[in-house]
Amino acid sequence: MPPGMTTSELKRKAKAVHEKLLKAYGEPTWTRLDGISELVATILSQNTNDGNRDLAYARLRARFPTWEAVRDAPAEAVIDAIRPAGLANQKGPRIQHALRRITEERGQLNIDFLADLPLDEARQWLLNINGIGPKTASIVLLFCYDKPAFPVDTHVHRVTGRLGLRDPKMNADQTHTLMEQICPPGAHFAMHLNLIRLGREVCRARTPDCSRCPLQRECDYYRALRKAA
Repeated sequence: MPPGMTTSELKRKAKAVHEKLLKAYGEPTWTRLDGISELVATILSQNTNDGNRDLAYARLRARFPTWEAVRDAPAEAVIDAIRPAGLANQKGPRIQHALRRITEERGQLNIDFLADLPLDEARQWLLNINGIGPKTASIVLLFCYDKPAFPVDTHVHRVTGRLGLRDPKMNADQTHTLMEQICPPGAHFAMHLNLIRLGREVCRARTPDCSRCPLQRECDYYRALRKAA
């Protein structure tokens, strides 16, 4: 929690941020994948850009006709297929382990049962699989099963810190929980994607373009810059 702010105040600020981002960027859209496909794609996306992730995912799907085939393939073949995503020696075994663990737990490669579980229970089930962290679990639950999870990547973490929506000392995992609490009901998907867009296009890490930002009035970072000037 940012110093000096109550939960109610943070919720009001988050609502204003969400509404202004909607006005600036509109309601975002996303191609929905099934749970297993989203899980694999999200693992591939770790520490790389979207283009590399998409290329690795396409190569994996072209080489193996089913997720069962990926699960049962020699590790070297999976690693070679996903090499464009980077860290293939880590991601390949991580993907195969997750697929094997799901098969052991469920008897098949399908995690649609998560749609019927409460958010915390569904998240914990995913977190019990080695290699799946809070961000990956949140992405799967939000994008595939409409759970009110709030994934926090580097863009979301940076932007929420500059806005003053979180304590500056709060790490990404802690920010997941806070954003789930203060995000307006039903806005998790749109606010998550619009914060990412803002972080990529305007609120960049090294050269934030505050003059183009639709959130100047809500931003602690911008107010501090103006005060210093």
